[in-house]
Amino acid sequence: MTIDLTALGLDAERAAYARRRPDRRPGRVARVDRGVCTVLAADGPVRASLGPAVLAAAARDLTALPCAGDWVLLARWPDGPVTVDTVLPRRTALIRRTAGKDASGQVLAANLDTAAVVEPVHPEPDAARIERLLALAHESGATPLVVLTKVDLAADPQAVARQLAAVAPGVPVLPVSAEQGTGLAPLRPLVAPGRTLALLGPSGAGKSSLVNALVGADVMPTQAIRRVDGKGRHTTTWRALVPVPGGGAVLDTPGVRAVGLLDGHAGLDRAFTDIAELATGCRYADCGHTAEPACAVREALESGELPPRRWESWRRLQREVAYEGGRRQSRLASERRGGWRGGRRRPARPTTPPLPGGF
Repeated sequence: MTIDLTALGLDAERAAYARRRPDRRPGRVARVDRGVCTVLAADGPVRASLGPAVLAAAARDLTALPCAGDWVLLARWPDGPVTVDTVLPRRTALIRRTAGKDASGQVLAANLDTAAVVEPVHPEPDAARIERLLALAHESGATPLVVLTKVDLAADPQAVARQLAAVAPGVPVLPVSAEQGTGLAPLRPLVAPGRTLALLGPSGAGKSSLVNALVGADVMPTQAIRRVDGKGRHTTTWRALVPVPGGGAVLDTPGVRAVGLLDGHAGLDRAFTDIAELATGCRYADCGHTAEPACAVREALESGELPPRRWESWRRLQREVAYEGGRRQSRLASERRGGWRGGRRRPARPTTPPLPGGF
């Protein structure tokens, strides 16, 4: 089996990086299972564990771990095992805050050209969730998009799309039915050769069905929608990069109950450009939009130009990003002081972690 790495995004810059290491071969990570990567190499899929250099980098920063979408260099050891020797620099990355207390990040997907927020229209779209995921998509560096799925269950999907355009300023909103195969045409150029489309959304939103529709085969497991409430169960629990025949790739992410933002001020500003533009009309540059005179944001709230729900969503996400940014800075400062936390010093990390044995 051979794989066209150029169609998957191996361009001149990445190929030149790989040529500097002739003893290594390039590949793209399709999925990661408990530290073992499935990598798409030119001669077919390869199972690879993590090499010493990657483990050492991850000991300093967990976001250095390879994830679906990463371009890597593979090493084959004399006794046979294959390891991921190097993770090539990422051009874009979806990074969410982890659930732990160390204010660290987790990379959901890497090297995506378009980040699509997938939201079902039935029983009812969640505007606050779309805003949160759009902030994450903007922060990734990829081009954001909103895909409304299951529109065959809605009486007027175009009306729903028009309503949600207000919570996604400047971002296309596409109604799609994977079951009926409608609305897919605008998505196909996003999985053209060399391009990657990532899907981000809750469980049951129809991401796997969308992958299957774009690929033209049942490559991702799905379960039927209950017509009573329009809900479906998402059986995918891993992030997977799926090549599209004759084209690029689509990257499915598992449904997550919550996506925490991490240092996402830039993405938040782009997701709420309407509020950012209103703020430029305030009398004071550092206006807090609370009690200051001549506040354009408060005036827009009073006139109804700015919906209170959107304003509260922006405030909530701003507080979250500020809080997480402060925690992250405190953690980094603690590490620079020698790793003290809670009155106890962390044990020193090994300079060269042992190579895991087997797959």
